[in-house]
Amino acid sequence: MTKEKAMNSEGKIFVLDTSVILYDHDSLQNFEEHDIAIPIQVLEELDNHKSGNDTRNYEARSFIRIIDELSQDQLISEWIPLKGKGRGKFKIIMDDQPYTNDAEKIFGEGKFDHRILNAALSLQEQNPHKKIILVSKDICLRLKAKALNLFAEDYETGKVKNVDELYTGKTIISGISNKIIDELVKNKVLPISAIGINNIIDNSYYLLNGKTKSVGAFYDAKKSQLNYIPYQSVYRIEPRNPEQALAIHALLNPEVKLVTIQGNAGTGKTLLALACALEQRKNFRQIYVTRPIVPLSNKDIGFLPGDIKSKIDPYMAPIWDNLKFINDQMADDVKGQAKLDELIHTEKITIAPLAYIRGRTLAKIFFIIDEAQNLTPHEIKTIISRAGEDTKIVFMGDIYQIDTPYLDAESNGLSYLIDKAKNHPLYAHVTLQKGERSELANLANDLL
Repeated sequence: MTKEKAMNSEGKIFVLDTSVILYDHDSLQNFEEHDIAIPIQVLEELDNHKSGNDTRNYEARSFIRIIDELSQDQLISEWIPLKGKGRGKFKIIMDDQPYTNDAEKIFGEGKFDHRILNAALSLQEQNPHKKIILVSKDICLRLKAKALNLFAEDYETGKVKNVDELYTGKTIISGISNKIIDELVKNKVLPISAIGINNIIDNSYYLLNGKTKSVGAFYDAKKSQLNYIPYQSVYRIEPRNPEQALAIHALLNPEVKLVTIQGNAGTGKTLLALACALEQRKNFRQIYVTRPIVPLSNKDIGFLPGDIKSKIDPYMAPIWDNLKFINDQMADDVKGQAKLDELIHTEKITIAPLAYIRGRTLAKIFFIIDEAQNLTPHEIKTIISRAGEDTKIVFMGDIYQIDTPYLDAESNGLSYLIDKAKNHPLYAHVTLQKGERSELANLANDLL
């Protein structure tokens, strides 16, 4: 029996880094029968994160409460059973200096990360017959652990496998006869059997390509039929390609309460969502438009000069730019421009960072969340779970352009939502691929 097999037969001890807990406060429940160790430095870092209204503050507070409830009158420096059948145990470990490798001597003193490594290394030497695995969402910390002959891996819960095959919401079908396309356009509906498709997903979209014609269609699961999707103008904004026409349909469909739109910069995600929200403004009490703030260099926005409006305006600028573009399309409609200004001044349209909208009642709201790829799966769940009656929520983003530390294309909340929500009758998704900002912008997306 090899050394690794021998260690596996004795069980595993997972050592959790702070990044895992700030990503998922309930992570203790996701290691099956194995034991879990928390370095004391992680508790110290959580203590530094517990104050505030950001999601990571909530995660820190929640985890601390979980540890407190599990420990009760027991010493957390001893192994404590986790709740649930077949679960392992957990304890808090100190950063006792290991006998061989010393991370602080090798990588430098004064960093919590290196003391966390020492805690894991010490645990490894105290338990030679167990496999000690450091779990962290910090790639550099995992690499340092491996350099010290310590097993290390990413936190897998919430990750989407094969993200390159992520659900796109649309299927392109070629070789459709012009006769079938004409029938769909004329009658507005078509039996799904006419195009011979199996394994149909609820609320999915189709681009039917014939020899000389093409058309977009929507699968209505309730009636098992395809509905014709025409090019539809919304608040003076015209779709520039078939994908955008599909996205507009999803955004306007009253039966669909949850929409995701994924695509590169310049594909029209924010513009289409805003235009569709304005088109349906009478159906909703308010329009919320928001995006998570990811400060430069991971600093809090408090370091920026000026009042709170001055601090957040740079982050909200892309949303205002799109509203200005919509306003410019109504240059010949003074009343229309005045109405848009009124909607903004009366806060019928509210534009604010996500942290400032948390806690509000989301009843009869058209809620647009831009840059949703910078949210964790738990943040996505929290937002959706607060939706009240007659609310529609739209998440948009590019899963390959992530600014939040410790998130990637597989572990971000937008990818997670697209993967988990497909085939739900209240949900629709469209991936936009064709850039419409400019030929120069397309060059950057395609070549650089």
